[in-house]
Amino acid sequence: MAEDKTTPTTTEAVAETTAPKPKVSRKKQKRPVPSGQVHIQATFNNTIITFTDKKGGKLTASSAGACGFRGSKKGTAYAAQIASEKAAEAAKAAHGVKSVDVFVKGVGLGRDAAIRALTNVDIQVDSIKDVTGTPHGGTRPRKARRA
Repeated sequence: MAEDKTTPTTTEAVAETTAPKPKVSRKKQKRPVPSGQVHIQATFNNTIITFTDKKGGKLTASSAGACGFRGSKKGTAYAAQIASEKAAEAAKAAHGVKSVDVFVKGVGLGRDAAIRALTNVDIQVDSIKDVTGTPHGGTRPRKARRA
């Protein structure tokens, strides 16, 4: 008996060639960023430090709450210092950050402490800018009082 060789029909051939490829997850590369930005958001309840590149893409971040402080201790200057040191060490190790421009937002106690902590980790501070929002127009006034 002769073996019967069948050729695949056009629909079968097309289905084999257009089969979906398995997705390959790519790990994010640790690209060198010698100079970047630090955004410090200092509120009364917490301090959040974010290291970014010059375009604003996030590199590393830390906060007083992420460093283990809870409750009213999160809003202290010491908690902001620890959070800033932790974020700076991570940015320095992973991306080689050497100099930064600092953008401070908010009125919390951690404003100055977070900036001072950057110099303790040997990161040069090129400029400091306050970007705290200012109210304009205010809220709607109360209704007029009846006589």
